[in-house]
Amino acid sequence: MNLNLAGQHVLVTGASKGIGLSIAEHFAREGARVTLVARRKAVLIKQAEQIAKTTGAKVDYIVADLSNDAAREALFASAPDIDILVNNAGAIKSGSLEDLSMEDWRTGFDLKFWGYVHLCKLYVPMMTKRGSGTVINIIGMGGRAVHPGYIIGAAGNAALIGFTNAIGAATPDHNVRVFGINPSPTLTDRMTDRLKDEAAAKFGDAGRWKDLIDAESFPFGRPKAPQEVASLAVMLASPNVHYLSGTVIDMDGGGRWAK
Repeated sequence: MNLNLAGQHVLVTGASKGIGLSIAEHFAREGARVTLVARRKAVLIKQAEQIAKTTGAKVDYIVADLSNDAAREALFASAPDIDILVNNAGAIKSGSLEDLSMEDWRTGFDLKFWGYVHLCKLYVPMMTKRGSGTVINIIGMGGRAVHPGYIIGAAGNAALIGFTNAIGAATPDHNVRVFGINPSPTLTDRMTDRLKDEAAAKFGDAGRWKDLIDAESFPFGRPKAPQEVASLAVMLASPNVHYLSGTVIDMDGGGRWAK
């Protein structure tokens, strides 16, 4: 299927690894021009070169710490005329209300919640004035299936879900789409690194991390792969699926309802 994304300029935040990197790769395979955004320059250079080599797409990068207003404004100034914005940067710390400090709350919200809101505030007016554009917010199931052990994520992700619903209801008047995806736990470096640490502590062998994955606790007997989130994001970004805005899709394999 031709997704009609060739030549589109896609900016992906949090693109140095995991879901963000996979999304960037999948857009590049469709012939899009991709700009990677993350904090680590050396990693960005490596990933940009690899994607360009394997896909033949034009890939560039911008180094930015998107946890502050100035960096987000500088990013917009560097790449103001994009077609698709993928908000993906942000990792929120786990823990209960009693376990977490106010600094933990501020850190989690500064990068993810305020980062997504601010970038939408910068890019959406440009898109509406132009009369075209798409924003994809990668949010998380923590805002749907809320849990006291992920209290910051419950609050921040739920707020981003509501934000995406609301802004995506207004933008179709200007031929702009805003929608989101809520991934459940995904087998990224973040998960495997945690499992390796646990395996090293439990078995004395980090290489046995797969032994700690309980197949019965996951739909389809496994955690989802980042490539699955990327495939969904790219498909939904296609103009072939133009009649989609204000929606946040739960990508959890039905796990929310299973138990």
